[in-house]
Amino acid sequence: MSEQRPLLVRAVWFLLVGWWVTGIWLSVAWLLNVTIIGLPLGIKMINRVPLVLTLKRRDRLVTETDGGSQHSLLVRAVWFVFVGWWASGIWTGVAYALSVTIVGLPLAIWMYNKLPFVVSLYQY
Repeated sequence: MSEQRPLLVRAVWFLLVGWWVTGIWLSVAWLLNVTIIGLPLGIKMINRVPLVLTLKRRDRLVTETDGGSQHSLLVRAVWFVFVGWWASGIWTGVAYALSVTIVGLPLAIWMYNKLPFVVSLYQY
């Protein structure tokens, strides 16, 4: 488990940089996700949204040894083609709108943490 930056540092980052950079980051990631060539980079960018927004590092990945399980690559690919690409656009828009309000920020951060699952059923 990685050590997180102090809350004050993360709050200052969000107020000065994170909220606007995240909007650009998400736009680029989503556009990459709708192309075959850019998909791997777009998914990696989505996985890093909490870091870009608030400098929050991810916890460990879900693995079989933890008792967790991932959907098969085929199921995740079918999900992405039929649901993930458009659902992630809506999810991202709502999360970003919430992230620029103080009241909606906790829900926005939760939504950003769930974004990889919305896009491709990938669990952290």
